[in-house]
Amino acid sequence: MNGDSFVVRRGTSRKDKVVRMRLSADELAAIETAAAAADMTMSAFLRSLLLEGAGVQPLLAEEDRAVMGFLADEMRAVGANLNQLARTMSSGRAVKPADVTANIGEVQMVVAAVVAELKALAKRAGYRRRGEG
Repeated sequence: MNGDSFVVRRGTSRKDKVVRMRLSADELAAIETAAAAADMTMSAFLRSLLLEGAGVQPLLAEEDRAVMGFLADEMRAVGANLNQLARTMSSGRAVKPADVTANIGEVQMVVAAVVAELKALAKRAGYRRRGEG
């Protein structure tokens, strides 16, 4: 492959190859439920998961990776601030209540942003998985 990534484009090749696998009844039921929740056939659902797992189709789009990276950086910064406050308090030095309040506010904002982005990511991933854009 010469270092080039292999890309499978939807609808560009005939799907005439069959893969067999064994599942327990519980596993099959869980997959059927997940496929139905994604509004996909079981075949399309499994295909999308397998292509993601094989690295053929990325799990996250480039924009999603960028946003998640930004949010991770924000979480690290807030965590560093909280650690600094904790070290100050454990050393017996006084901490301004406003500093604690500000840090708690930052944590709440970052957590809210992470939750909102994860919800949006799940929706976008479902659309992508179904080939809807």
